[in-house]
Amino acid sequence: MSQPLPEYFNFAGDVVETWAEKTPDAAALWCVDERTGMEQRFTFAQLAEQLRRAAAFFQSIGVRPGDRVLVMLQRRPAWWIGVLGLIRLGAVPIPGTPLLTPHDIAYRLRAADVSAVFTDGDGAAKIETFAGLRILVRDPGTALPAGWIDFDAGLRSADPAFDPAPTRSDDPGILYFTSGTTGPPKMVLHTQASYGMGHRVTGELMLDLRPGDVVWNLSDTGWAKAAWSSFYGPWCMGACIFAVDSHGRFDPGATLRTLAHYPITVWCAPPTALRLIVRQELAKYAFPKLRHCVSAGEPLNPEVFSVWKAATGLSIYEGYGQTETVVLIGNFRSHGLEVRPGSMGKPTPGFEVALLDDALRPVGDDKEGQIAVRVAPDRPLGFFREYWRNPDENAAKFRGPWYLTGDTAMRDKEGYYWFIGRADDVIKSSGYRIGPFEVESALIEHEAVLEAAVVGRPDADRGQIVKAFVVLRQGVTGSETLVRELQRHCKRVTAPYKYPRQIEFVTELPKTVSGKIRRVELRGRT
Repeated sequence: MSQPLPEYFNFAGDVVETWAEKTPDAAALWCVDERTGMEQRFTFAQLAEQLRRAAAFFQSIGVRPGDRVLVMLQRRPAWWIGVLGLIRLGAVPIPGTPLLTPHDIAYRLRAADVSAVFTDGDGAAKIETFAGLRILVRDPGTALPAGWIDFDAGLRSADPAFDPAPTRSDDPGILYFTSGTTGPPKMVLHTQASYGMGHRVTGELMLDLRPGDVVWNLSDTGWAKAAWSSFYGPWCMGACIFAVDSHGRFDPGATLRTLAHYPITVWCAPPTALRLIVRQELAKYAFPKLRHCVSAGEPLNPEVFSVWKAATGLSIYEGYGQTETVVLIGNFRSHGLEVRPGSMGKPTPGFEVALLDDALRPVGDDKEGQIAVRVAPDRPLGFFREYWRNPDENAAKFRGPWYLTGDTAMRDKEGYYWFIGRADDVIKSSGYRIGPFEVESALIEHEAVLEAAVVGRPDADRGQIVKAFVVLRQGVTGSETLVRELQRHCKRVTAPYKYPRQIEFVTELPKTVSGKIRRVELRGRT
């Protein structure tokens, strides 16, 4: 999906401000505080004024084009206004989840040579040694700590007509740290135009959005999925972004109540949330405005899909991509694709997606291969520029004309892709190759299981055996009897050779800050 880019492009100016000119009174952002019930709404005209004020404020305190700014905020208007203001100025936001620890933050400040931190009181308490600008979004009634600059006060006094110098299409636009499922987080650098323009396919195809839609994405502001479904994708299509500040707490019951109460038309939730949501009493709720449901981030277990469809009549459309990309594979409603539970869908139009073996040769249908995307001779729109400051990772992932995702899958004869797992996660046992996702999906179909993660454990006879770490539902106690029951269940649901020969009951699974299971950590426990 390559296309000529304009010489200059700025998402805040060329997309959000353009909507403000075309449809100034259309809803652009709708934020709800779950704790207080307070709502804040912004039209595109109001949002355009606020982002220009933010850009003027950032420049006035010394932020310059190209400066990297770490942003850690809950789902509150200041996050959207601040990130838009930084983009408009030509500075480079680095979204970070509020769950980052002081150690995580220190790593990011150092690795990215961060010039400024933009956060709230909780985030400020985690900042240790830092010589750059400190910008704070204060809670009402709290004092401004020494050394910090008040964002809201600065915003009020800033120039709403500020018009900074234009940004070039290939200027740095946004920087993400990967979730670190298999190692230390890597820095993923996107450019202004490729990412800002490339996410139109996310908004149009994956989210199926149009002006007037209200889209709610549950993803944390620090995840790249927030860029997909809470920022670039919806505003490319002129839709309204809905957000709930839950103050770091996820409550599946509250989520369903919100979905039933507000006029949300498109909803996006990660599998980690959906697995908890479908355990609720879904028959109690009705969603009269909801027309489209989407999931991404990890594969969605077929059991979750089936329960939601049975209760609501709505299918969940999966999409696949990475922090490095826009949506690459999906079940696209607008294309009339039949949703096949457990399938990733088909490649996004304009992307050449292949499954390759270890010698970078395409594999046939029903064969396992690594998902790869052709990036030469032309880099597709929506692709990142590079792993910043990491030549070894660039050399490993860009091989010949291909970008290697590190994920393995199979493609059936009708062109649907089926996820197997991270290349490092595939289990090799007695000559069989076993993807953890299949076994995990089988386990969570059992009524006793809340979550499950599967890894390979070294074994002298088989090379590896399948070991499962299982979180049980409330009120269920682990026992040898339950172990045997779960093993028999897996043999019935999936191929018998895939059943977990060892099962360990745990209270929680190790996850990245973006909610993905860290199987590399679990392998270390075997």
